[in-house]
Amino acid sequence: MTKSLVILSGSQDSTTCTAIACRDFDEVHAITFDYQQRHSIELDSAVAVAKALTLNSHEMISLGSVLKSKSPLVSDNPLGQYDSVEALPKEIEPTFIPARNILFLTIAVNRAEILGIRDIFIGVCETNFAGYWDCRRSFIDAMQSALGGGMYGEKEAYKIHTPLMYLTKAESVHLAQEVLKERFTEIMELTHTCYAGLKGGCGKYYACILRDRGFREAGIDDPIWQYR
Repeated sequence: MTKSLVILSGSQDSTTCTAIACRDFDEVHAITFDYQQRHSIELDSAVAVAKALTLNSHEMISLGSVLKSKSPLVSDNPLGQYDSVEALPKEIEPTFIPARNILFLTIAVNRAEILGIRDIFIGVCETNFAGYWDCRRSFIDAMQSALGGGMYGEKEAYKIHTPLMYLTKAESVHLAQEVLKERFTEIMELTHTCYAGLKGGCGKYYACILRDRGFREAGIDDPIWQYR
């Protein structure tokens, strides 16, 4: 029996990865991190997605305030608003939280080991770069090697799956539609992206703008738009 573990945030991308894992593996387990992020709505989305996809297990891991940052996702600093894709920052986006994915993947390997799993999914993507250095393929390769070496002395002991790594947002939308089939609208409606915590998204923050552009370029109405 094949088994996998997904880092599920409740976002569009992590949900798409979870759906892919469900298609390709017999058992799918998920972990979600509560790191005192600005809004808990994404945690609610993760729980809803896990239930809808009937995962074998879903653990909510509380990290408290261990992740410190000036990022508005974990501080009182204001979120940056943009009027268009062209206005998005070309350098590092202020929402970046240092070492977040390093910590997430480290804990994921701990849970994977308990569950007897060697395949881990994470919804990172280079096309959304924005200075998020921990979303690049080179970072994932380095972490895979370090974690495998640290656990088993084998660089390939774990496989960190990043099925969205080189996809545009539009391509990710089409992939989700292909995998979820008739459940696409139902499942995508459960997801959350907005940094401001608004159900349906606000269309003004970095993640919202990219998600909106992806659905529009894909020629598909985003199920969450009905809540705006």
